[in-house]
Amino acid sequence: MSTKKLTLSPLSEKTWADFESVMGRSGGASGCWCMHWRLSMLEFMKNKGRGNKAAMRELALADRAPGVVAYLDDEPVAWCGFGDRSDYPRMQRSSVMKPVDEAEVVSLSCLYIKKGHRGAGLSTALISAVCDHLAGTSSADWVEAYPVEPAQGRKAGADNAMTGIASAFLEVGFTEVARRRPDRPVMRLPLR
Repeated sequence: MSTKKLTLSPLSEKTWADFESVMGRSGGASGCWCMHWRLSMLEFMKNKGRGNKAAMRELALADRAPGVVAYLDDEPVAWCGFGDRSDYPRMQRSSVMKPVDEAEVVSLSCLYIKKGHRGAGLSTALISAVCDHLAGTSSADWVEAYPVEPAQGRKAGADNAMTGIASAFLEVGFTEVARRRPDRPVMRLPLR
């Protein structure tokens, strides 16, 4: 990563255009607009594109931000979606991401880095900054993530690594708490 300073700003009316810039014309991964885990698969597919964008815009206007936009100096370069576990009904029903226990967690649902900034070591800095942000704003005891761990010699792309890459979380200090599929650990970091 360059010597530019990474900062975060909650998604709101004020930062909406920056969020759109990060997500690009396709809305992140194929029209997702970070709604993948918040809706049933039927709702998600029905809303793909404009509908998902409108749903995320509603969340951005609510009192509790659904994530943060990350900036290198003044340039919007990344997005991290997060929320209470209850915000993500599909995660709760997932055989891979279902709750490990009853611990109070804030779930990291999406790490999306804008094209042109990928592969520059930004993921680790983003995860670390988001965890610092959450330590100051969330009442949860843990931050929980559901990254992909690609098979050796393989790379994950934006469409299948929207929850991040496991090695970046390990660098920040996350530990594995469950693994229900060989390539999908559930990882945590204490916020207190």
